[in-house]
Amino acid sequence: MNVYDFDKTVFYPDSSYCFVRYCLRRWPRAVLSAFPGAGLAFLLRMLGQADTRALKEKVFSFLSRLDDPERIAEEFWAAHEGGIAAWYLAQRQDDDVILSASPEFLLRPMAEKLGVRLIATRMDAHTGRIIGSNCHDAEKISRFLREYPGQQPDAFYSDSLSDSPMAWFSRQAFLVKNGKDLEPWPETHQ
Repeated sequence: MNVYDFDKTVFYPDSSYCFVRYCLRRWPRAVLSAFPGAGLAFLLRMLGQADTRALKEKVFSFLSRLDDPERIAEEFWAAHEGGIAAWYLAQRQDDDVILSASPEFLLRPMAEKLGVRLIATRMDAHTGRIIGSNCHDAEKISRFLREYPGQQPDAFYSDSLSDSPMAWFSRQAFLVKNGKDLEPWPETHQ
């Protein structure tokens, strides 16, 4: 089985950023209500006094002001599925796994449309609160092994060297640049 990071790998640019922007255009008051807390969380993150989880929860706190976030995620993908990389569509297989730090509720409609399995950050779609751990860095290996005990990916694809733990864990790994260019994972990061 092949495992893929999602943002800037299978989808370009970043699904969370695009989703927030999509919601800002349609429900500006809801999204803008999250900006003060998200801005403070961003500043604290830059100062090393908050983690990515806290920032992500503040950014997505606007979900509590929307009526049906799951339906909105489906509508979002109807408008953004063109961002799925052509190189990925050409090699997609039924046993592919998307392994992402993005919210599961957001990626689920596209994973279902692609017919692939999904492991992502579990987030309450009605509050923006993360359930469990943010699916990032070494947590990706933990989540993968919970779903597929004793298995190892044949290949792993990501745009980010922060995914080096998963790249090292896989039989082979590829770095995706500019949403389309594939190259072997750098040896200095294995």
